[in-house]
Amino acid sequence: MALTPSTMLPLGTVAPDFKLRDTAGKTVSRADYATSKALLVMFICNHCPYVKHVREGLVKLGKDYASKGVGMVAINSNDVKNYPDDSPARMAEEAQKYGYPFPYLFDESQAVATAYHAACTPDFFLFDAEHKLVYRGQLDDSRPGNGVPVSGQDLRAALDAVLAGKPAPKEQKPSMGCNIKWKPGNEPAYA
Repeated sequence: MALTPSTMLPLGTVAPDFKLRDTAGKTVSRADYATSKALLVMFICNHCPYVKHVREGLVKLGKDYASKGVGMVAINSNDVKNYPDDSPARMAEEAQKYGYPFPYLFDESQAVATAYHAACTPDFFLFDAEHKLVYRGQLDDSRPGNGVPVSGQDLRAALDAVLAGKPAPKEQKPSMGCNIKWKPGNEPAYA
C-alpha cells in the first residue's frame, strides 16, 4: 500500500464536468448540482484501508450537510480489472451496506479522475456555488492506526465557511491514501 498525497489542485479551478452512472445505473452529472450552495466531489473506492477507515465519517458528513444545500458525489476511478473489489457490483453492495447518502459513481475511463487531478483515495474537492474550488485536502488528521478519531474537522470547517459565505481556511493539508489504481498506460503525468 503506497501512501500517496493529493495533488492540491489550484484554488479557483472550475469543477471539471462529469457525467457518470451511479450504483443504480442512473446518470449523474455536475449540472445536477447547478443550484447547490456547494459541491463536494470525493474520490473513494471499496478496498483502500484509508477509505475504510473514514467511510462511516463520510456517511455522517453526507447526512449532516445534505439538508444544508451541499451536493455530494463519491467517484470510484480504480481499474476494476486488476482490483475487482472495486467493481460496480461491489460498489452497489458497499453503498447499500453503509447507507451512502450520496451517489457513488463509476469512472470507468478514468477521465474524470484525470480532469480533477485526483491522486489518492480518499481525495476531496470542495467547490462553492459557482463551482470554483475553495478546498482540496484531507478530511481530518485521522489515519488508520494513528489513534486520532475520525471527526472530519478540516473538511467540515471548509464546508461551514462556504455555507456562511466566508473564505475556506487558508491552511489546507493534502489528503493521504492509496494511489488511484490506474489502468496500464493510463497514468496521468501528475501521478
